[in-house]
Amino acid sequence: MLHVPRRQGIRYADAVAQKKRVVISDPRAIRALAHPARQRVIDELYTGKVLTATECAELAGLTPSAMSYHLRALERWGIVERAEESADGRERPWRAVAASLMIASQSTGAGRLASQAIMRTSVDRLLEQFEDISGDDPWDDVSSLSRARLWLTHEEARRFGQELSDLVDRYRKGRTAASHPGGTRQVSTLLAVVPIGKPPEES
Repeated sequence: MLHVPRRQGIRYADAVAQKKRVVISDPRAIRALAHPARQRVIDELYTGKVLTATECAELAGLTPSAMSYHLRALERWGIVERAEESADGRERPWRAVAASLMIASQSTGAGRLASQAIMRTSVDRLLEQFEDISGDDPWDDVSSLSRARLWLTHEEARRFGQELSDLVDRYRKGRTAASHPGGTRQVSTLLAVVPIGKPPEES
């Protein structure tokens, strides 16, 4: 796990490229992620795909020039990076700098609003995927949604979130869109740990 430094620049992208996860904690970086088009592209790149700005633009419904602007903004925060040039030498593609991306919660107003916008977009995207499952899909029996409220200490909540993250890593097993066993299929997950109410008073 690596926290993106609280500074702009792309030279540290190489440092996160070998890490399993990028954790975004700077409110400015979170705001950079809040745009729906950027989130759509991040979803694809962080499955292991390598895409050109033109291909990203088609996914997000933007022009290639507009998408290039968004990709450069994500690059400045070490979230995506340029891949090697394509075999035909045309457009240089983009890729994720790590296996996964995590958004840390923020205490600042701007960071919190941006985090909430990202959450809403993520939930909407997940609902769309639920709706896309056909009634005769043989995998429909594994689709599920679970919600629970737990009474946990601060340490238990921290450990719970880490265990959820570790579980996802265990099932990821280094598989990507470009490299995965036969018989596998993309499965979308959304994990959230949200404290409710005010913190307890210390006795």
